[in-house]
Amino acid sequence: MLSLLVLAGAARAVPHDEPTVDGLKARISSAGVAEKPHLCVEVAQIRLDEADRLYAAGDLEKAQAALTDVVAFSELARDYSIQSHKHQKQSEIAVRRMTRKLTAILHTLAQADQSAVKDAVARLNRVSDDLLASMFTKGAK
Repeated sequence: MLSLLVLAGAARAVPHDEPTVDGLKARISSAGVAEKPHLCVEVAQIRLDEADRLYAAGDLEKAQAALTDVVAFSELARDYSIQSHKHQKQSEIAVRRMTRKLTAILHTLAQADQSAVKDAVARLNRVSDDLLASMFTKGAK
């Protein structure tokens, strides 16, 4: 009886409808341009959560690989949203949140381990700036 309760709890802990990074990456290649920004942001957010866990566990190499994906997919989200003129606001808000989370991670790392995170924060700030610039272009007088 106890083993059934443990198995039931474990099954509930891993949702079956939770998208995987590989599944989302596959969907990006076949999705329409308007859907791609949302999918890219979702991949970046999942990889950021993984990077956070890996940094907390002290696995710097895997954390930096996840961090590379965060930046790459955030930049793709920017490019697709500017191209399609869809999801720009949502993408910018998500990137800003990821920047704040990375800044929090940065404060937990030793000085020697901060360079990759600082670079990622700078690149995400640039993504955010690009999205804001595309939404609020200066009009002709």
